[in-house]
Formats: sequence, structure tokens, C-alpha cells
Amino acid sequence: MDLLKLAIEWAKAEVFSTRFFILFAIGFLIASAGFWQLGKTDLAKAYIIPTLVAGILLLIIGSGTNYTNIQRVKQFEKDFNTNKTAFYQSEIKRSESTRKQFKVVFKVVPIALIVAALLILLINTPTWRAICVTTISMLIIILIIDGNAQSRIENYHKELKLLNQKNEFKLN
Repeated sequence: MDLLKLAIEWAKAEVFSTRFFILFAIGFLIASAGFWQLGKTDLAKAYIIPTLVAGILLLIIGSGTNYTNIQRVKQFEKDFNTNKTAFYQSEIKRSESTRKQFKVVFKVVPIALIVAALLILLINTPTWRAICVTTISMLIIILIIDGNAQSRIENYHKELKLLNQKNEFKLN
């Protein structure tokens, strides 16, 4: 497969995937507004701020990664046409770096999930219960979306390595 086509397909899939962060962010923001307008119990009122914060965080994550990947798609062709070998090497380095970042994410997020679940058991106030449940919900969404992104970067990295094995590009 052509290197440029491979890179663009990967980046476009990332753009599509990151839009789910934005979609879930909107869901959290709507939930926050719903709790604010319709919440009658202490627990329902306690969800207003945590769901608002989760929505804002997911919106920041989604918007940032979406923008970055859209810019990356635009830059790929320029970089590829400038120096194919340098483009290849930069993609190998970037994919290796991203793979390392996902290893950290998939260690830290489950620990945060466990802590939030334990806090639900240990602290039984409406505010902390809402914070913990919202945190668990947000982290599960992050794991689902990032799980797919990790799979894509692994496949992308393997495809890049295959191009090197076919002697299309030489690593320094």
C-alpha cells in the first residue's frame, strides 16, 4: 500500500473516532442541564457539576485531537512530497511514541476506575457518589474510544514496518 494513502487513511479514521469524544461530551452536557432543570433529589442535584466537568473535559479532548488530526491530514501530502524517507521515519517515530502513550493510558485509567469504584463504597454522600459515577462513566468512554485508537495505531505501525521490509524505505 502506498505510504501516503496509508497515513491519510489512518488520520481520517482518527478524525472519525475523535468525534465520538465530542458526541459523548454533548451527552454529558445535556445530562448536566437535565439534572439542573429537572433534578429534585439531592443525588440528582449532585450530578450537575460532575457531568458538566466531564462534558467539558471530553469536549476539550475531542476538539483538540480532532483539530490535530485534521491538520495532520492536510500536512501529510506536503511532508510526503518534500521528502518521502523523512516522512516515513517521522511516522514510524510518531506511531512508536503514540503506542507508548497508550500503554500508560491503559495502566492509569483502570487504576483511576478502581479508585472511583472504591470511593463509591467508602464515601456515601450524594456529591461524592455523583463524582465517582460520572468519573467511571467518562473513563469507560475514554477506554472504549482509546481502545479502538490503540488498535488502529498498532495496525498502522505494522503496515509502516511492512513497507520497510519491502525495502521501500530505509531506516537510519
